[in-house]
Amino acid sequence: HYFLSPTHSPALGGANDAEDCCLSVTQRPIPGNIVRAFHYLLIKDGCRLPAVVFTTLKGRQLCAPPDQPWVDRIIRRLQKNSAKNKGHSS
Repeated sequence: HYFLSPTHSPALGGANDAEDCCLSVTQRPIPGNIVRAFHYLLIKDGCRLPAVVFTTLKGRQLCAPPDQPWVDRIIRRLQKNSAKNKGHSS
C-alpha cells in the first residue's frame, strides 16, 4: 500500500472520483468561446475543493471557482446554447 499518494483517503471506499478532483482553480477568466462543456466537482462528490470544470474545444479541462461571476456567465451561455441546439431537432 506504500504507492498510494497521501491525498488518497481509503475512507472513500474505493470510489475513484477523487482522482478527477481539481487541486486548484484558475483565478483568471477563461474566454467563454473556447469552452464547449462543463461539469461540477463539489465537496459532496468527494472533492476537497469545489470547482466547475470547463472542457475546451481542444479537449483540455480547466478548473474554475464556482462562485465567480465570469464562471456563471460561461455556464449560462453553455446552457443557452445547449437549449438552442436541443430545440433544433424537433
